[in-house]
Amino acid sequence: MEAYLLLGSNIGDRRKNIENALLAIGEKNKIVKVSSLYETESYGYKDQPYFINCCCKIETKFSPRELLIFVKEIEKKMGRKNGIRWGPRNIDIDILFYSNIVINEKDLIIPHYDLANRKFVLICLSEIAPYFVHPVLKKTVKEMFDEIKDLCSCTLLKES
Repeated sequence: MEAYLLLGSNIGDRRKNIENALLAIGEKNKIVKVSSLYETESYGYKDQPYFINCCCKIETKFSPRELLIFVKEIEKKMGRKNGIRWGPRNIDIDILFYSNIVINEKDLIIPHYDLANRKFVLICLSEIAPYFVHPVLKKTVKEMFDEIKDLCSCTLLKES
């Protein structure tokens, strides 16, 4: 099955954290596409360093629940600590879409519940999946991005 993930980091070597998370994801999944890296303003809790974010498309044999467990284990192995909501973190991995499946459980919501309102998500996702249709909103990623009202700063990073 295809799935789309968002990766973010704003503590430590942010680029390296993203690279290491992608390597870990690729150990048990096929990474099909990865967006460019963007430096993005923090969402929700503003008093913290900017994030580096990217999205990736994977082919996975994991079920949605197994994929959630897998990415949370990567976060844990990379030293992620739970703190304040939307606070600083060395790595964050969110499941945005899992094919066109809709899940609404206490600890697993797919598609991601707020992706249509987050510029930093849609800018990355529109690069790799502009015509993917949100299974609930029935809009493409490009349409959602074109309609976004979020004005947060998102800057394309050059390769280093």
